[in-house]
This record gives sequence, C-alpha cells and structure tokens, in this order.
Amino acid sequence: MTERKATVSRDTLETQITVSVNLDGTGEFKAETGVPFLEHMMEQISRHGLIDLNIHANGDTHIDDHHTVEDIGITLGQAFAKAVGDKKGIMRYGHAYCPLDEALSRVVIDFSGRPGLDMNVEFTRAAIGKLDTQLFWEFFQGFVNHAGVTLHIDNIKGFNAHHQAETIFKAFGRALRHALEVDQRAADKMPSTKGVL
Repeated sequence: MTERKATVSRDTLETQITVSVNLDGTGEFKAETGVPFLEHMMEQISRHGLIDLNIHANGDTHIDDHHTVEDIGITLGQAFAKAVGDKKGIMRYGHAYCPLDEALSRVVIDFSGRPGLDMNVEFTRAAIGKLDTQLFWEFFQGFVNHAGVTLHIDNIKGFNAHHQAETIFKAFGRALRHALEVDQRAADKMPSTKGVL
C-alpha cells in the first residue's frame, strides 16, 4: 500500500487553510487556527486516531469562529479523501464509545462515498469558552461532505459541555482509526459488493 498522506490548501475571502494528514502516523499534532478549543478537539482526533495532523488557518475570527471552524472541517475532509485514495483494503466501517467522567459518546463512520451526517447532541451550554457549540455540527458537516463519509454521532449522556465535546472527538478519532485500518485478510479488495466506493 502506498503512503496515505495528503496536503490540501483552501483559500477563500473568509479563510486561508492548509491541512496535512498522515493516516498511518503516530498521533503527531500541530495546529495554529485562532480557535483554541477547536485545536484541543483536533488533538483528540490525532492522538486517538494515530493520525498525524498539521493544521494552519487564518480566518475572520474577528467576526466570529463560524467560517474558520466550518472551513477547517471542509479542508480536513478533502485531505482525508485524497489520502485514503481508492479505499481498497480498508476496513471501511469504524465505531467507538468513549467516556469522560459523566459523559459518554458513540461515533460510527462508514467510508461509503455517500456524505451523510446524523448528529444527536444536546450540549448543556451554548458555548465552551468562547466557542459556540453549534459550530461542532458545522465542522462535522464540512468534513462529511468533502470526505464522502456517512457519520453518526450520539452523545449518550453528560452534563459538562466540555466533557460532551471531548468524548465526541475522542470517539471520532477512534472510529477513524478502525475504519482506516488495513484489513490484512482483504488488503487488495474493495470493501463493497459494488466494487467501488
């Protein structure tokens, strides 16, 4: 299998973003985005997914964080799509449950080629620090649309909004790790009866 690495840059009038990924990494993480809590969440993806991530973003955060958070999701999705290639030999499906104290979340992902997001999270606060919790949906919608994945996110319980978010991102990283793992029993096969994903 060839190296599963990619770098994608995306420039708009609102944001300028570069994302580098190594799907077979060790969890090395670097970020400079202007959105500190999002960086903390992105590190969960990297560490728990064993995915090397390097994210640099300049955005109109003087207005709010919306464009930067959404566009990081979009660019990350594009980088994943490029790095994973034709998907031959991957496990395709991944899922994880992750707790943090009182909070528990489940994430299930399918590298199906069909974008779809079902996110059931009732955050107990409207913001974590200064980050609007509604923007997590924007991040994941951007990722899903451009990575071409089906993603189910459920926060099963929790009353601390920070814990809710962290369990979601940890579970997302773990689900990615499982789905992107190479299936040694079918390393040269497409994980679909259609023959294409």
